[in-house]
Amino acid sequence: MRRLLPWSLVPVALIVGAIVPLAATGNFDGRALFDEVRARISTGAVDSMPDDEIWVRAARGLVSELGDPYAELFSPEQIASFSRNTLRNDYAGLGMNIQDQMGTVVVTATFSGSPARQGGVQPGDRIAGIDGVTTRGLRLDEVSNRLIGPPGTTVQVTFLRPGVAEPIEMSFQRAKIHVPAVPYALMLDDETGYVPLQRFNDSSGVEVGKAIASLREKGARTFVLDLRGNPGGSLTQAVTVSERFLRPAQQVVTVRYRDRQPEVHLAGGAAAGSLRSDEPVVVLVDGGAASASEIVAGALQDHDRALVVGTTSYGKGLVQSLYPLQEGWALKLTTARWFTPSGRSIQRDRDENGRITEPDSLETDSVRASRPAYKSDGGRVVYGGGGITPDVVVPADTISSVEQRFLAAIAPESQKAYRELYDLALEVRPSVKQGFQVTPALRDSFFVRMTREGVPVTRSQYDSASVLVDRLIGQQVAAVALGDSAAFRRRVSSDAQLKRALVLLDSATTQAQLLALAAGDERRN
Repeated sequence: MRRLLPWSLVPVALIVGAIVPLAATGNFDGRALFDEVRARISTGAVDSMPDDEIWVRAARGLVSELGDPYAELFSPEQIASFSRNTLRNDYAGLGMNIQDQMGTVVVTATFSGSPARQGGVQPGDRIAGIDGVTTRGLRLDEVSNRLIGPPGTTVQVTFLRPGVAEPIEMSFQRAKIHVPAVPYALMLDDETGYVPLQRFNDSSGVEVGKAIASLREKGARTFVLDLRGNPGGSLTQAVTVSERFLRPAQQVVTVRYRDRQPEVHLAGGAAAGSLRSDEPVVVLVDGGAASASEIVAGALQDHDRALVVGTTSYGKGLVQSLYPLQEGWALKLTTARWFTPSGRSIQRDRDENGRITEPDSLETDSVRASRPAYKSDGGRVVYGGGGITPDVVVPADTISSVEQRFLAAIAPESQKAYRELYDLALEVRPSVKQGFQVTPALRDSFFVRMTREGVPVTRSQYDSASVLVDRLIGQQVAAVALGDSAAFRRRVSSDAQLKRALVLLDSATTQAQLLALAAGDERRN
C-alpha cells in the first residue's frame, strides 16, 4: 500500500510534468495576485527572507520592469553617494580622490586646502584602515562611505606609504570639500583660452565664468570649451553655463513633461565671465558628453554661438526627477524630454540596459540623410534624432596595429600594468621637472615591473609600441608629479580634435568667420 507523504495533503503541485492552471474567474486582480505570491514566498519558500526585504526587492523589480534605463530606487546609503557625486559640489570628508587598484584603495590626488592636503597625505598612499577597522575586502564605495560624515567629526585613517616601513596613523576632522567642475584653465597659445568642464554641479556656471575672466586677463581672445567625457548633471547648471555664451533672453532648452506644461528656459542677464557675442568659441564633444553637456552644446550650436568639433555625443535627451520617499529612500524616474532651441530632440534609442539600438556612427552621409534636419539661427543644417552631431567631425586618435597588439597582449593583466605604471610614477616623482622626457631607463623600468608581476608582454611587442608606451609613461608621471594641467599639456600634441580646433581658431577673429571657415573645411573633407 502506497504511503501518503505529509506534503501530499497540501493543495500544491510538485513540478514533475505539466502544470494544470486553475480556472480563471474573469475578475483578475493584480494586487491580489501580488499579495498571494508574496505570502507564499514569505511562508513557504525554502530560501525565504524577511518581509521588509521582500518588499524592497519587489519595489526594485517594479522599477527595473519599467524599461527605463535611467530609473533607479536608491537606499539611504545609495542616495547619499548619488547626491555627493552627482548633484552637489561639496561633501564632508577629507578631500582626496581615491581609486581601487587591484583590491587596494589608493589616494590619487588631494584637494587644495583640504584636511588630507593639510595633514600631509600624498598621492600613492594606500588606505589600510579606518577608525581601527581594516579596509581589506571593502569595495571602493564602502571605503568612501566610511571616510565621509558630518562636518567637524573626527576620523582615524591608517595609510601604507611606498618606501615607508611602518603604517602611518593620521587623525582628521571632516570638512566641507569643494570638488571643482573646472579643475584648471590655461592658455593653449597667445590668444586661445582652454576651459575643461568636467562635471555639472551647483557651481559649474560660476566656475566657467571665472575661468573665462581669468583667461581673458591673460590675453585670450578665442576660447575652447571642452565637454568631452562630461556625463552631465544639473539642468539648471546647463542653463547657467550656457548664459556665459548667449545673449539675454535667448532660449537654452525646452523641457516637455507628461503631467505639466512645458518649461522654456531662457538665458538670463549677462553673467559674470560672459563672452562678447563676437568672440570665437569651439565646443569639443565626444561619445562621453551627455545630458547637460548636450544641452549646452545644442544651444550654442543652434544659436551659431559656437562651432562644435569632435564626434557625435552620447544622445541623452531625457530628464530625470528625483522623488524623496519614506525612511530616506528615493526614486529616480525619467519624467520629461528636452529639446534644443531649434526644436530637435537628440535622444538616441537604447534598450532597457542602456545599449544603443541604432547605428554606432551617426556621422556618415547615408545616416545623416535619414535623420531629421533642423536649421540654426543662421540657416545652418543641424541634426536631431541621436546626439549632437559636430559641425566639424574629427575622429578620436587612432593607434597603429603594433600598438593594438601591445594593448591586446597586456589586456588580461591590465590592472597590474596600470598599478606598476602608477608606482613607477610615484618612484620618480621627486626628481621630475617641467618638460621632462621619457628616458630609455624609465621605459626599461616599466617593462621590468610588468614582467615581474606576470603581465604577458614580450620585449619585441613592448619595443614596437614605444611611441604609445612613452606617451602612457609621460602622462602618468606628469599627472602624479606635476598635476592634471601638466598631464593635459603633454596630451595636446596627440589630441587630433583639439589640434583641429586650434587650426580653425587661428584663422578666425569672429564667430561668423569661424563658422564660415569650418563650412569650407568640411566641404574640403
